Amino acid sequence: MDTLKNILLILAVILSFNVMIFVHELGHFLAARWRGLKIEKFQVWFGKPIWSKTINGVQYGLGWIPAGGFVALPQLAPMETLEGKSEYDDEPLPPISPLDKIIVAVAGPIFSLGLAVTIGLAVWGIGKPQDIIHQTQVGYIKKDGPADKAGMQLGDTIIAINDKPVEGFMGNLNCITENIVLSEGDTIKFTVKREGETEPRTIISSFETEPTRWYQRRALRQVGIQYTRPSIVDAVVPHSPADKAGLKKGDQISALDGTTIWNPLLVPDLIEQKNGQEMQATIKRGAETLEIALKPNAPLTPANQKPMLGISWNNEGIIDTHIVHPNPIQQCKDSIKMMVVTIGALTSPKSSIGIDQLSSPIGIAKAKFDLLSTDENGWRRLLVFLVLINVNLAIFNMLPFPVLDGGHTLLAIMEWVARRPVKARVLEYVQSACALLLISLFLYISTKDVGGFIKPREKNEPVTFAP
Repeated sequence: MDTLKNILLILAVILSFNVMIFVHELGHFLAARWRGLKIEKFQVWFGKPIWSKTINGVQYGLGWIPAGGFVALPQLAPMETLEGKSEYDDEPLPPISPLDKIIVAVAGPIFSLGLAVTIGLAVWGIGKPQDIIHQTQVGYIKKDGPADKAGMQLGDTIIAINDKPVEGFMGNLNCITENIVLSEGDTIKFTVKREGETEPRTIISSFETEPTRWYQRRALRQVGIQYTRPSIVDAVVPHSPADKAGLKKGDQISALDGTTIWNPLLVPDLIEQKNGQEMQATIKRGAETLEIALKPNAPLTPANQKPMLGISWNNEGIIDTHIVHPNPIQQCKDSIKMMVVTIGALTSPKSSIGIDQLSSPIGIAKAKFDLLSTDENGWRRLLVFLVLINVNLAIFNMLPFPVLDGGHTLLAIMEWVARRPVKARVLEYVQSACALLLISLFLYISTKDVGGFIKPREKNEPVTFAP
């Protein structure tokens, strides 16, 4: 059953890709028809066609490189690197006006925006899940991590990062995690409210990134903190210390040896600090408050594990997921804001965000698959993602870079001003060089996407304790 489900999800991802590319190229195609341009090819994906059919002088095809697509227009600009050699190189075609070139070039992005708005109308009607962790109180601090060294304390409530107010720990651009990741410079300024103090205090923290291999993306900035959440028992391993002490599902460990448990991650840290010695646990069980002695013990399997209690934690209710109904304009504005912030981080020399953090079609496809696989709202999440991707596609294609639609538009404007086109031979060299640069960038980012799939093999042995 899982195999069939995965196949269906993969087919849905492929279909969404093709619809997105087809609609963008359809914009160019229809505009070219309208303006009377010669259309040689209409192809989804690049490379030599694995399927093609000629109808009324136009070759329709599917390429073998699963990225992008094109409409071959010999009168617009030479694009042999991506589209192959034109059949009209030796057959002169009538020139077209700069206005025709601009109309055909911008039609693709306009159609992409139109698709984004169309999908946005559907999202407006059916709603989208908004996932956010609203908690801003610090419940865990990594020992000797950046936040620990900066003097942050458990129970601190973060109210701003780099003077920008935050509304949660994770979920959107106004949250703590996202502001840490997108921060610039060598330090991060936290404004926190500490219990017992009337005025907020400022904490200046450094950050760290986990090491990665050459074929993987660089890790994102982090300071070693987590949010406050209740430590509620979800399951107890048979014969474990927690089982022998009588802990049950639904019990909440509120303190160990008098130390408040702000987050379950504190439990193994306290066990290590106490060298595995017996601890007195304060347990909330319904309306009761119990005091139970817990003696951590090392399990039989996996081998060489440190002493533990043998508990898995309840994660329900941590993420606040509710359905909202933003209108299509708001969805597009949010997508544009996301892209502007990303481009700003990419171009800033003080940011840790680089080209390797972008996604190729491989990474985008995986993101779509993961979104579909999340929960019963997966299909809603995919629609929201498609709005974002189509807006990004429209804006990216309008960048004034040769090969892209924005490059064609810029060249047409230059031709309009100078009253003569750029020399064909020069334009061919520039287009080919930029096409190769774009393909190289695509391949580089693709290696990072593939590298993300390569992870050390882990033994998933069940935790067991001696009876």
